[in-house]
Amino acid sequence: MPNNKNVEMLAKVNEAIEASKGVFFIDYRGLTVKETQDLRRKLTAAGAHMKVFKNNIAKIAFKQAEMPEVDVAGTVAYVFYENDPVEAAKVIKEESKAFKKIEWLGAIADGKALTAEEAKAYADLPSREELMAKLVYVIASPLSGIAQVCAGPARGLATVLDAIADQKNAA
Repeated sequence: MPNNKNVEMLAKVNEAIEASKGVFFIDYRGLTVKETQDLRRKLTAAGAHMKVFKNNIAKIAFKQAEMPEVDVAGTVAYVFYENDPVEAAKVIKEESKAFKKIEWLGAIADGKALTAEEAKAYADLPSREELMAKLVYVIASPLSGIAQVCAGPARGLATVLDAIADQKNAA
């Protein structure tokens, strides 16, 4: 008969999996309580949540959710992201540079298990907002050029009329 605490933890892991699009695995060993709280706050602001569960229970929950099997051991924090994995990965990368205590262990993204290096690569991608800004720029550049070309004759006509008016006023 399973322990009630383990059953409750399994339910919490299942809730976290259902509410997220993926998860990063990090080793947070050596972080102080204050550093951990700071990391959690920054992750929450980025639309992610850091949870610590027993690894065996997390593996059972991933299996029940039909997610790829991952092999993690030791002190593992599970960072579940709700929308954009890039934002969460950037926070983890920044904090790992600042604290020098966080190690990437892997991830599950888009239904695939990723290695630590593949998970780290998410932090180097542009965010959704940056991609949208680039798209707007690419679309707007030709439109602004067309607008300038179309406005050219009218601008030239206004300049000529202004010069004629100046000549008549001078005479």
